[in-house]
Amino acid sequence: MVAKRNTSDYFKERRKTIGQFSVSVKREKLELLDKALKKQGKTKTAWLNEKIDEEIGK
Repeated sequence: MVAKRNTSDYFKERRKTIGQFSVSVKREKLELLDKALKKQGKTKTAWLNEKIDEEIGK
């Protein structure tokens, strides 16, 4: 049970600093985005963080 407690504590602390962003998009668009990001060597998370920074002016 020690591991379960450590895991729950970890996620409890993580939720204090990390939010989740989820939207539905057409599968075709998502597949094209996945291909483009793979060519660039980027993850969806890294790409989205870049776009958010652009929007908020960082």
